[in-house]
Amino acid sequence: MIVITAPTGNIGRRLLPLLLESAPARGEDLRVVVRDPARLPDSVRDRVEVVVGSHGDTEVVDRAFEGADAVFWLVPPDSAKTPADAYSTFTRPAAKALAAHGVGHVVGVSALGRGTPLARSAGLVTASLAMDDVIADTGVAYRALANPSFYENLLEEAGSIREKGVFVDVVEADRKAPFVSVADIAAVAAGLLLDRSWSGNGSVPVLGPQDLSPDDMARVMSEQLGRPVRYERRPFAELRATLVGHGLNEEFVDGIVEMKQAKDRGLDAGVARTPDTATPTTFEQWCAEVLKPAVLG
Repeated sequence: MIVITAPTGNIGRRLLPLLLESAPARGEDLRVVVRDPARLPDSVRDRVEVVVGSHGDTEVVDRAFEGADAVFWLVPPDSAKTPADAYSTFTRPAAKALAAHGVGHVVGVSALGRGTPLARSAGLVTASLAMDDVIADTGVAYRALANPSFYENLLEEAGSIREKGVFVDVVEADRKAPFVSVADIAAVAAGLLLDRSWSGNGSVPVLGPQDLSPDDMARVMSEQLGRPVRYERRPFAELRATLVGHGLNEEFVDGIVEMKQAKDRGLDAGVARTPDTATPTTFEQWCAEVLKPAVLG
C-alpha cells in the first residue's frame, strides 16, 4: 500500500498517473489523502482508496497510514502560518502516525541546502529541512527529495511576460543555479516509492539538466515564445512589501525573503550534478510545452 498526500497539487497530480500505471502490476494498492475528492479525475477516483481531510490532522493521518508500506509526503504551502507551523508543526501528527503504524518508507518533498553554511538562515528551506528531521526521527526509511527552484514558478509571471515581455525576481541576473520541472520530481518520487530496496535516511538531489541564470532564462524564453523577454531584478524590500500587502503572515514572508537571499548567495550550489542527480526535462522543452501555451494561449 502506497499513500499519496497532496495528490491534486503540482507534483502529486503528475505522480499519481505514474503510480497508477505501474503499481498494480507490482501488487501495490494506492490510497490518497485529499481535502476535496471532487478535484480527483473520475478515472482516478475509481482506482484508488480515498481518505478525505487534511494530512495535517491527527485523525486523518491515523486512518490514512493504517496498513501503509510507503508514503509520499508533501506539505502544502500555507502562507497564513509561520514557517515552523507550516512545515514541522504540520508534520508532527503524521510522524506519530508513521511510527504507530510501522510505515516502512517515506519519500518527502524538501529542498537543497542541507550541510551548507547557509542552511540555518534560509527561511522556508530551513523550515523544510527541520521537517525532514521530524520524519527521520520516527525511524522510517526516509528519502528527502532535495529540490532547487521549479520551472513552474515562472507561471506566476505569465501575465507580465505576455503584456510587458518582462519577468522579475530578486536574484542577480547572472546568478546560475539548478532548476527542475515538477514532472521530473514526480518521476524520481515514483521510482523510489515503487522500488523500496533502500534503507536509512538521506537526501536525493533532483537538479534538472543544467544550471541557468535569469539572463539565460530570458534568452530561452525569447527564442521559444518568438518575442523579446527580459529579466528585471527587484529589491528584496520591495518583494517583502508586496507579499505583506497581499495579507501573508509576516513571518512566512520573512521566510520567503530569507530563502531568496540564501539562493542569491549560492544555497543551491552545494551539490554536484551527476548522472544520478540530473533529470531530463530541459528549460527549452518546458517553455515549449508549458510556458508557451500559458503565455500565448
